[in-house]
Amino acid sequence: MIVALIDSGLGMLPTSAWLRRLRPDLDLLLCLDPDGAPWGPKPREWVIERAVGAAERAVGLGAEVVVVPCNTASVTALEHIRDRLGPGVPVVGTVPAIKPAAAVSRSVAIWATAATTVSDYQADLIARFGNGAVVTGVACHGLADAIDRGDAGQVSAAIAEAVAHTPAGCDAVVLGCTHYPLVEAEIAARLPAGVTLFDSAEAVAAQTVRRIQALGRDSTGAGAVSVLLSGRPGELPASALNYDAGRVLADPTRLPR
Repeated sequence: MIVALIDSGLGMLPTSAWLRRLRPDLDLLLCLDPDGAPWGPKPREWVIERAVGAAERAVGLGAEVVVVPCNTASVTALEHIRDRLGPGVPVVGTVPAIKPAAAVSRSVAIWATAATTVSDYQADLIARFGNGAVVTGVACHGLADAIDRGDAGQVSAAIAEAVAHTPAGCDAVVLGCTHYPLVEAEIAARLPAGVTLFDSAEAVAAQTVRRIQALGRDSTGAGAVSVLLSGRPGELPASALNYDAGRVLADPTRLPR
């Protein structure tokens, strides 16, 4: 079975690596959009057209399940993708892990892109799932772009700025952009001891496996990994190899640690 994952850049890698861990037999089709990246600042209709087009292309190449491990595309285009593909193709979106964080903490910070931090979408999630906790949005300027470029110096600088804006006494940080788990170890090292990080990659991968099982089809595959770059066959960007998840996906014989 082919599972397509759609994002403008490397934010798909954590969820993809978790799928490799949970179901190494699945064939993965990684659909990146270097020509249009990043999607976050783009107009809504542009993102919808780009994400729906990528999904249609993936299904045309045999994908039976589509995963959108991107907060921008999930918020903007998820329902449009579902409408276009119809009920026969499960489409799994991404939601920041606010609910589990607020269930165990009274002070939560959500690290996200600047656009997401001020969005009605994030405000609605906080209202619905904040559980009475004090929830603070922290805009991580340039962090996702630096991760895509593999710019370690800029990644470090962006993390330091985000740490400086994270409230003292906060004991939970939600990684509200799918890129951020790629540098989770550095983020954890820069935050005070006792702060727990939450991200949604494992949960999205697990939900994908459940949706596959619900189809009741033969879902086995060869464990192959293919890449589309703005619709063209290609390879993962060299910067992906800076991260364990990228190295796992570049070498399908290697399983995540």
